[in-house]
Amino acid sequence: MPDLISALQLSAPEAALAVGGLVLLMIGAFAGEKSARVVSTLSVLLLIGATALAVTGPLGRAFNGAYVADPLAVYGKALIFLSSAVAIVLGDGWMKRTRIARFEYPVLIVLASAGMGMMASSGDLISLYVGIELHSLALYVLAAFHRDDLKASEAGLKYFVLGALSSGLLLYGASLIYGFAGSMRFDEIAAYASTNPSTGLVFGLVFLICGLAFKVSAAPFHMWTPDVYEGAPTPVVALFSTAPKVAAMVLIARTLEGAFAGSHDQWAQVLILISLISFAVGAFGGLVQKDLQRLLAYSSIANIGYALLGIAAGSTIGIQSMLLFMTLYVIDQFGFFGILLSLSRNGRPVRSIADFAGLRKERPVTAIALTVLCLSVLGMPPLSGFWGKWAVFGAAAEAGYWMAGAAGLVASVVAGFYYLRIIKLMWFDPAPDGQPVTDKSPVEAKAIAWACAAFSFPLVIIGLTWLQPLTVAAAAGFGAG
Repeated sequence: MPDLISALQLSAPEAALAVGGLVLLMIGAFAGEKSARVVSTLSVLLLIGATALAVTGPLGRAFNGAYVADPLAVYGKALIFLSSAVAIVLGDGWMKRTRIARFEYPVLIVLASAGMGMMASSGDLISLYVGIELHSLALYVLAAFHRDDLKASEAGLKYFVLGALSSGLLLYGASLIYGFAGSMRFDEIAAYASTNPSTGLVFGLVFLICGLAFKVSAAPFHMWTPDVYEGAPTPVVALFSTAPKVAAMVLIARTLEGAFAGSHDQWAQVLILISLISFAVGAFGGLVQKDLQRLLAYSSIANIGYALLGIAAGSTIGIQSMLLFMTLYVIDQFGFFGILLSLSRNGRPVRSIADFAGLRKERPVTAIALTVLCLSVLGMPPLSGFWGKWAVFGAAAEAGYWMAGAAGLVASVVAGFYYLRIIKLMWFDPAPDGQPVTDKSPVEAKAIAWACAAFSFPLVIIGLTWLQPLTVAAAAGFGAG
């Protein structure tokens, strides 16, 4: 009985989200669509409460090592849950603007967050798979949430079919690992791999990495990303760009550094190759895009390549650089989507890159915020995106992968074209056909966008108080089994 109580205390954040999500579902089912605003508010409060439980809760292991609560999991969950709360706020404004009031939206995000929390705390292959599937099933539905839109339905179907394929790869890799190691637990797999290296175990690891790479939309497993980003509702894409990627990156770091720390030379080569392909696909694929959400899809592919470089370094500094990069990336992404959700032209949402033409004259404050965010994601010093890339490139160079870091730098220069094109349109081109940009969005989207842009300035970054927890989280992640 004491062991059960301790396990429930450790897993309190996920338990609270699971139970709270079911309660909110019942409220919405009985009260109908008129309860959408109330359910959204309660969902945000529930996610904030889960964050508090994760931060203030005890540390340790539960369920025979399947669940791990350590500083890496705590930091990951805080970022995941808060990102999910921001996505609910953005979605609430979108539903009011489009007059689509559905209580299922925040409930699905809450349930997905429970799965993402499990991913961050996975201690064996079973909890890894359960966390991935729990959050993926909710995301499949969210991708097709606007069911009256043909593109949204197509996005949901593509995501589901390709997600099933990636799950097959992941399960096949997990079965090979279990077959050779004889255990599901990361610490026992690490003990076996360090004393009995085998080709079969490496093959299983490669399949496992391929399945996980799909979840972060790393190339060449990115095929779903542009179409899903284009077809899914904008606030859903904001969620896809942030919380699930953080959960998957923390899971990758925990799995590789925990279960396969002794096989670093093998899996680092795979991660470096995936990073290089992601650089090329993200940088060059974005050059021909006209839809802004498709452009952000290719941008995310390239940026995931940068984050994977940090993990490939195989060191505490590498994991710290990955966490820093993902934190700053999430903030920039929410800034972009906050601006997208706050503007419309000629009665339709701003989606095309050309729609930003003339924004300087019509919405100068928004133009300044978007310029800062573009330069930050580009990696222009001294904005926050520069420090994120500086950290991962530095970790890669310290580990001897300086050529991969140089390739990432070249990709950043290439990607600079499409960010600078947006800035050029805003500041130097006239509005298309004289159509003004209108601003009828709730204040939440604008406040999020401006806050994220303000966060990009270096004085704010230097003064952050979470850098020490980030360092502790990285130290826990290195060798986390």
